[in-house]
Amino acid sequence: MDQHVTEILVGRAGPAADPVEPPADPSAAGISAQLGRMHHLAYVVRDQEATRHFYEDVVGLPLVATWVETGEFAEFPGRRIDFCHTFFGLADGGALAFFAFADDDVHETYRAKAGTGFVHPAIAVSGDVQRQVRARLEAAGLAPFTIDHGYCQSLYVRDPDGLMVEFTKDPDDAAQIAAWQAHTARTTLTRWQAGDRTPTNDLRPH
Repeated sequence: MDQHVTEILVGRAGPAADPVEPPADPSAAGISAQLGRMHHLAYVVRDQEATRHFYEDVVGLPLVATWVETGEFAEFPGRRIDFCHTFFGLADGGALAFFAFADDDVHETYRAKAGTGFVHPAIAVSGDVQRQVRARLEAAGLAPFTIDHGYCQSLYVRDPDGLMVEFTKDPDDAAQIAAWQAHTARTTLTRWQAGDRTPTNDLRPH
């Protein structure tokens, strides 16, 4: 496994501001301390080997589990559906996971829709790893692109099924940004819900 894989992280966040706005539901405060890492995000793909090549050989995420199963699903009553479920490991123990179905009609029913890219996994990386991933993607003939969101700098690319994948780097002042957002998030959401469309992200041009 490539050395850079060990640097891939998921779900980094800076410290909250003190004081922070209390949760709308006080009981959520106790639960949130017990919710761990993201176990996995799952998507449907057509070709598990094409998916493996992209995520393992190109990106560098190791294939850590493959399950072949059969089952019945509501969309296909009375029919046994054969499927394969793969997991590609992240450094914190989470994974990106993918389903592939033996029959084309089942795949078409459940397949991932490429859409506009708003539905996608985002993997936290260091600046060095982001540069390495870009180089690997470009060497494989792919066309990654970057967007500076202000609160993070992101590298994007589509996988063999058209799923957008993001590799995102936190800025040096990520902790301060997280503290600011923790202090203002609920107020900003309330304003949005009330119809206030004033941008609050002054970290990038609008």
